[in-house]
Amino acid sequence: MAKKRNAFYAQSGGVTAVINASACGVIETARKHKDRIGKLYAGRNGILGALEEDLIDTSKESAAAIAALRHTPSGAFGSARYKLKSLEANRAEYERLIEVFKAHDIGYFFYNGGGDSADTCLKVSQLSGAMGYPLQAIHVPKTVDNDLPITDCCPGFGSVAKYVATSIREAGFDVESMARTSTKVFVLEVMGRHAGWITAACGLASEAEGEAPHILLFPEIPFDQDRFIAKVEATVKRAGYCVIGVSEGLQTADGKFLSDAGLRDAFGHAQLGGVAPVIANLVREKLKLKYHWAVADYLQRAARHIASKTDVAQAYAVGKAAVELALKGHNAVMPAIVRKSSKPYKWSIGVADLAKVANVEKKMPRDFITTDGFHITAKCRTYLSPLIQGEDFPPFRNGLPRYVRLKNVAVPKKLGTPFKL
Repeated sequence: MAKKRNAFYAQSGGVTAVINASACGVIETARKHKDRIGKLYAGRNGILGALEEDLIDTSKESAAAIAALRHTPSGAFGSARYKLKSLEANRAEYERLIEVFKAHDIGYFFYNGGGDSADTCLKVSQLSGAMGYPLQAIHVPKTVDNDLPITDCCPGFGSVAKYVATSIREAGFDVESMARTSTKVFVLEVMGRHAGWITAACGLASEAEGEAPHILLFPEIPFDQDRFIAKVEATVKRAGYCVIGVSEGLQTADGKFLSDAGLRDAFGHAQLGGVAPVIANLVREKLKLKYHWAVADYLQRAARHIASKTDVAQAYAVGKAAVELALKGHNAVMPAIVRKSSKPYKWSIGVADLAKVANVEKKMPRDFITTDGFHITAKCRTYLSPLIQGEDFPPFRNGLPRYVRLKNVAVPKKLGTPFKL
């Protein structure tokens, strides 16, 4: 019989409408294996909770509260954009993690995040081995950007895809109805720094010739101002209006972001300042057309009220699988979604080696984008469509969705020395 040890779970990076469903999967599954897993602690504000020994005792939450995480958006324990440096640059951070894990007898590390989190999870696994500390590190995939490799899709993406496709369809109806005497061009900016998956999802709203959106601008396709303006002009002449979906990461041929604000976030990524007004102003200057623009921003990733049922199920499944993989002895791996078929949509959970996941970015295949670079192909639609299927509404009270707030009771600290970030 293996020794009973505690577990640590943390949420990392930008949150999603379904990351808490993964937390629910992790916690509920751990509770079913009390013979192997003692307490499950969560990091308050992600990995910072481990570095600062600011742990949350999830055993203080009722079964009903944990179950309610499945329909609650954002990060219930707090997330953080904090990138640990390389082992060579700052070994002390990693050693601090091991020190905290050792103090609280943590033998399982579940890190719920995107590509940077996969890299951190891998490094923690490597250092624990080098230090002779027994720790199983499992990465739980999450990112609205859908840019993790190996896994067919990323939990969080399907719900964002459903939200933006719905929003741009509804806005399209609005613009079409007013185009004769008012707005003729509408621009919706969505997330996606280097990969245009969310922009592509906007294209699902256009199911017949002439339906909005008419133009999609992907980060994978260098922006050509003249071709774009000509496309807008032709669309307005033909349809009377033009609806555009654009990725925040739209770039020129020389690789410069159209909306680079000159700032950097905690991961070292360019802080993008809004590409929608840039595109809209270009239309005004060149074509003298009345326009409106909007930025989906946090709304797209927090919209649990319209989450994809498929996405919720997959988010829970990877959380559940992470615990099961750890109990089977796996280390430095990630549960991955495997597509069995698209029509009908069937999927299962596989296993990916973190060494093949960390620091690899999955962009849109060129054959998912039309030859002219302005829309999605039938092949892309076949890939995307199953991911937005089904509704999984949260409970409502007084006309509003009812979400849970956990007690997040702190675990007493055992180390006397605070860690300075």
